[in-house]
Amino acid sequence: MNGLGIWISIIVGLLALAAGAAIGYAVHYTRQKRTQERLQARTVDIITAAEEKAKEVDLQAKDKALQIRQQAEAEVTRRRSELSREEDRLQKRREELDNRLDRLEKREALLNKRQSAVDKRANEIEKLHEDQVIELQRISQLTNEEARNLLLAEVEKDSRTDMARIIRQVEAEAQEEGDRRAREIITTAIQRIASDHVSEVTTSTVSIPSDEMKGRIIGRNGRNIHAFEQAAGVDVIVDDTPEAVTISCFDPVRREVARRALAKLVLDGRIHPAHVEKVLKTEQKEVDRVIAESGEQAAFEAGVPALHPEVLKMLGRLKYRTSYGQNQLQHAVEVARLAGVIASELGADIELAKAAGLLHDLGKAMDHNMEGTHALLGADFAKRYGVHPQVVNAIASHHHEIEQETVEAAIAEAADAISGARPGARRESLEQYIQRVRALEDLANSFKGVNQSFALQAGREVRIFVKPEEIDDLDSIRLARDIAKNIEESMRYPGQIKVTVIRETRAIDYAK
Repeated sequence: MNGLGIWISIIVGLLALAAGAAIGYAVHYTRQKRTQERLQARTVDIITAAEEKAKEVDLQAKDKALQIRQQAEAEVTRRRSELSREEDRLQKRREELDNRLDRLEKREALLNKRQSAVDKRANEIEKLHEDQVIELQRISQLTNEEARNLLLAEVEKDSRTDMARIIRQVEAEAQEEGDRRAREIITTAIQRIASDHVSEVTTSTVSIPSDEMKGRIIGRNGRNIHAFEQAAGVDVIVDDTPEAVTISCFDPVRREVARRALAKLVLDGRIHPAHVEKVLKTEQKEVDRVIAESGEQAAFEAGVPALHPEVLKMLGRLKYRTSYGQNQLQHAVEVARLAGVIASELGADIELAKAAGLLHDLGKAMDHNMEGTHALLGADFAKRYGVHPQVVNAIASHHHEIEQETVEAAIAEAADAISGARPGARRESLEQYIQRVRALEDLANSFKGVNQSFALQAGREVRIFVKPEEIDDLDSIRLARDIAKNIEESMRYPGQIKVTVIRETRAIDYAK
């Protein structure tokens, strides 16, 4: 029994082992099958994703290719457009050249026709002259020799008269020079301190690096210095003073522009007529800017706000204006302050009094360009730009040209007198000189055809620029004689005054 039980136990164990092995194999098979199915599914997903990525890359490549093609087509289109425009421009240029050639040919033909007419006219004039000479001989019953002798006698008579006048002029000039030198010596001894001030009023000095620069300033045959004096309206004195040249002009604005321009030309080193004109225009703009700033500063110092910008600009011009040697802008600020103090003591309107004091001589900035007194000119200008009516009345009445309507007007007049009467404020001789020189320019400007004129060399020369379209060369000679005669008849002056009439014609074209 025991043996049988053992075999049964063994058989049961083997069966159990076989059943366990079968179950284990079934489980392993099932797991392996599931793993294989998952791998197959993953493989399908990877393939699908790869196919989608390939499609996406293919689409991007097609888009990029399309963009490149479009850009290339646009570039081709642009190049074609540029070539078309260039062809149109060249065609237009050819047409312009053809038209210009046609005009030149027509002009040449016209000139030839005019030359023929001129030659014909010259022959007619020559024949007419001969006929007139014969007729004059017949009427006067004088031969050519007799007429020539008679003419020479008349010329000799006139020459003797001119010679006597020139001798008197030379004698008067010598006397004037002696008197001037004597006054200069006495003035230097008495007014040594004021000499710098007088120099600033009448002349300006420009420093130069070396005396070699003087030759460059003068230029070949005086071309550069002549162009500078002509364009600036000043007198440039190049003497033996080491490393310096002097600019002389009674108009301080013109002198300041010229001083700045010459200093810039010396620093730049390029001194020729074309560059001179360019630099003068640039410095004119700079001086205009300084004038505007000076007007604003003066109004601020005087305590007069809310003035129109044009009034401030005109006020700033007084920076370069003197009256009896007194700077007019400083004088205006001083009068404004004095008027404010007086108004405060009297209980008057301080603001109106200061404004009247600041603007009372506004017309002196324009009286050299316009007809009328400086008081009425200044009042009209101030009224035009909205200045208070009481201030306008004070400006117009400070020399009693109209009736004073307010106490502020009387205060402005009193402050003006106080500022001008303080010791050392004014020098009458300078004002008389300026008035004489300005009268010389006004006389020249009064003639028809005159564009502008400049008095130079302390009023011993006047240069007159005429309008070339109105005055020809022959008229220029006549104009110089007429102006000189008018100066002799209407003005009193020492020595003699040189009258120079300049007629300039410029032809300008552009190379394209």
